[in-house]
Amino acid sequence: MMAAAQAGAHGRRVLLVDHYHRLGEKIRISGGGRCNFTNIHCSPRMYLSQNPHFCRSALARYTPQDFIALVERHGIAYHEKTLGQLFCDGTSQQIIDMLKAECDAAGVEWRMPCVVERVTRMDEAYAIHTNRGEYRSESLIVATGGLTVPKIGATPFGYRIAEQFGLQVVPPRPALVPLSFDPDMLARYGDLSGVAIDVEIACNGGSFRESLLFTHRGLSGPAILQISSYWRSGDYLAIDLMPGRDAEAWLVAERASAMLLPTVLAEALPKRFAQAWCLAHDCAKPLNQFSLQALRDIAAALHEWRVRPSGTLGYNKAEVTLGGVDTHGLSSKTMEAKTAKGLYFIGEVVDVTGHLGGLNFQWAWASGYAAGQAA
Repeated sequence: MMAAAQAGAHGRRVLLVDHYHRLGEKIRISGGGRCNFTNIHCSPRMYLSQNPHFCRSALARYTPQDFIALVERHGIAYHEKTLGQLFCDGTSQQIIDMLKAECDAAGVEWRMPCVVERVTRMDEAYAIHTNRGEYRSESLIVATGGLTVPKIGATPFGYRIAEQFGLQVVPPRPALVPLSFDPDMLARYGDLSGVAIDVEIACNGGSFRESLLFTHRGLSGPAILQISSYWRSGDYLAIDLMPGRDAEAWLVAERASAMLLPTVLAEALPKRFAQAWCLAHDCAKPLNQFSLQALRDIAAALHEWRVRPSGTLGYNKAEVTLGGVDTHGLSSKTMEAKTAKGLYFIGEVVDVTGHLGGLNFQWAWASGYAAGQAA
């Protein structure tokens, strides 16, 4: 819708084709129904891609402030939550209605629901073969999204178009997704569902200070969703259970206490987790029974609890798709394919994936603006 509105606004005749029966469904379900529509701290360093500098141009030319100005022009009230995340005061439907209104003002035509069966190149035009007939266009913008939430229509169709026209596709996988435990870890921690801890978590160069949440299948919460984009199968997560606190100094100062270690740790950690963690580490005994070195080792383990997830909960639980159309084959200024004049790829179908908190929507707006201006 962003690309269509921009193209229509500068005089292009635009047809928007969508195979799903509800408009903007991924917008509607986002942010708990209130749409985390951007993040005021948006920066290229908050995006992952095999071509990490690709996103800079589009993000610089259409900023969070530009989208905020659009939101304000439509009279939509909003508020800021943690870490610069902006949400509607009302519902996400307001963002959908706003984008629809922008398209209507720009004269965009609609075919919805309308299934695209295939795309071919005919002379100087693209032929879009659908279940409602054939349409031809000088330019074609592919905004088909990733593989997340297949129940609302996600398909790999955009990747197939890219490959058809000579572009590479970075293998997709779920991102911003909960992680699962193997049976042994579930036996130890599976009863902690609902327990949350403020942690600092790291893996493969990514590091986040946010909340971790235990579930009946493993781990979730903002910290886990963030680090899942960096995690690969078989990797360990390094979790600091006491960020900003010197666990060694604290435990050594309490060394003379006859209290059980889980009881002491419950001053800083949820009681149920402290008990489960100490049982798993075979250290659920009085503090005065530990040697000085043993307390140091326990403190080190608290600052670097090593956890190896067994997998992710898959595309149905993921917020975005990592990977996609290889950006080395696209213009960073216009999103146009280098191998096919007039063919553009934007949004989640492209190998650009933001951190949690409105950043993937901002990439959608920015890349849509870039392609809509150029098409």
